[in-house]
Amino acid sequence: MKILYTSLLILMVISGQLYAEDHSAANNKITLKLDDSLEVSVKGNIAPIGGVVSNNFKDWDSLTNLRVAEPKKKYPASVFESFLPNKPVSIGELWIVNQTGVLTLLKQLHPNPSLFLHINAGDSLGLWACLRAYNDKYADIVFRIHAEFVLKDGWFTPSQFTGHLVIDRIHEKVAFFEMYVPEGTVNFDVNRKYHGKRIAGAGYCSQMELRTGAKDFLKDIKFSEFITQKAAERALILRFYRSQQINWVPPEQVLEMSKAQQKPIHAISIDGPLIDESC
Repeated sequence: MKILYTSLLILMVISGQLYAEDHSAANNKITLKLDDSLEVSVKGNIAPIGGVVSNNFKDWDSLTNLRVAEPKKKYPASVFESFLPNKPVSIGELWIVNQTGVLTLLKQLHPNPSLFLHINAGDSLGLWACLRAYNDKYADIVFRIHAEFVLKDGWFTPSQFTGHLVIDRIHEKVAFFEMYVPEGTVNFDVNRKYHGKRIAGAGYCSQMELRTGAKDFLKDIKFSEFITQKAAERALILRFYRSQQINWVPPEQVLEMSKAQQKPIHAISIDGPLIDESC
């Protein structure tokens, strides 16, 4: 449950200060490219979710039997070029991800992906990436994608897909890739066409991911230029939700601020998250 105090909202100024705490070289730009002659092997996984849905969905085979379409598949490196910028970029810089490669990869999880959500169309649509870090050998790209799967008689909408694409700059190959639905108490939304009406629900899937390379690949890499993972995620989320431009005030501080500023408190109760598409 989230409480929004509209009279006390202060819009943040998004500026270079976002990265003030990070070691970066904002004026240094690098070019990212891949050798198209190479192949990339990707593993896909979807954990069973039938046990976590409510009774209205337990007889919906398309949901309860949701499984990865292809557990393992090889792709030409050109598929991953969709995640690369079409010009030199600097640390913290963002760009739009090309839809073509993303849809190709999502079909490994389910044959009917869509990048146009059937609900909440607007600012939440999109595919964005950010150059988080690099050194002489590697470059780390962080991305955020909103997508859903069209099921028979409904839709399955993950909270988001996020992950890393690490480029081996010397050999121009994919050194590591992961695209996954992050953990959370609730991390997907479902809508079902049922007896002439639509019913909605939400739940938790412990694993929905595509991956190449060891999970801890990034752990020991020392980058010479970087922003933190938190800063990259912050920059990306601001591309999707205007509500994140608000300087949110903790509830325990509201009464004190209201008295000091002589402003009334307007409370709005919200039963879903403001930072993803899980509900």
